[in-house]
Amino acid sequence: MTSRNQPISGNDLARFSGPNTFMRLPEAKDSEGLDVAILGIPLDIGTSWRSGTRLGPKEVRTQSAMLRPYNLGTGAAPFDSLQVADIGDLPINTFSLSDSLRIIAKCYDAILTTSAIPLGIGGDHSITLPILRAMARRHGPVALIHVDAHADVNDEMFGVRECHGTVFRRAYEEGLIQPAKTYQIGLRGTGYSAEDFTEARGWGFQQFLAQDLWGRSLVNLGAEIRRDIGDAPVYLTYDIDSLDPAYAPGTGTPEIGGLTTPQAMQLIRALQGLNFVGGDLVEVSPPYDSTGNTALTGANLLYEMLCVLPGVVCR
Repeated sequence: MTSRNQPISGNDLARFSGPNTFMRLPEAKDSEGLDVAILGIPLDIGTSWRSGTRLGPKEVRTQSAMLRPYNLGTGAAPFDSLQVADIGDLPINTFSLSDSLRIIAKCYDAILTTSAIPLGIGGDHSITLPILRAMARRHGPVALIHVDAHADVNDEMFGVRECHGTVFRRAYEEGLIQPAKTYQIGLRGTGYSAEDFTEARGWGFQQFLAQDLWGRSLVNLGAEIRRDIGDAPVYLTYDIDSLDPAYAPGTGTPEIGGLTTPQAMQLIRALQGLNFVGGDLVEVSPPYDSTGNTALTGANLLYEMLCVLPGVVCR
């Protein structure tokens, strides 16, 4: 029987001690031999409002020590069927956004030569563009599920064309994603013009505003997305600011009127069965939530993403 990595049990070693890896999993030097590689991307020089997401990977890992290996809500037991390890943080250039994006793409190119599915912990949303570039080189244009308060389809910000607010325009222009299989969920807030969201709809993006989801279960929405995507390779990017700041205040660009944590879990769980090739959890900014609850929520959502990856056994 294949021996697979398991998180350190809280009954074997107190949860406030041990390695600062995701869920206190073993650390690996690279993704070779893994089914899932957890990695941190501690970048926040691509953000336009509040910084601090460079501290996100470390705090999400810290709060993840609270998590246990079995999902009591769904019966998923990811560590029974997948070999998972934490491969550490990517060596971004803290003084250069453009060089950091190059480094991220290069590192993902290397990860994708192995069989591992990468799950990234951000970092601001800038990280997703180079990841999608690597994904497209490996898989071709991917289906995209983008959960966020913001559409991130600006043409430029302060003259910069690659930052956290321009990711999905660049991804569309570069042919990295399948527009008709791109879903943006949780959008809301104020804008610069009426075209802030509508232009992307013209490209084929399907958009679901938060106000249309208030008080609703997202199980059916997830099922519809799963049906429409079919067996296409799909990437899931989850911005923590998709949640209402009552649930996740520790983020760089909070917007009121967002999704709830139960809705977030409903959506992710309803996506089980898709051909996920990667995912990320971004925009956790620990300095804006001294309780650690935002990072704890982020850790739980990353675990829920892990639980719906291909090959996960449910008991």
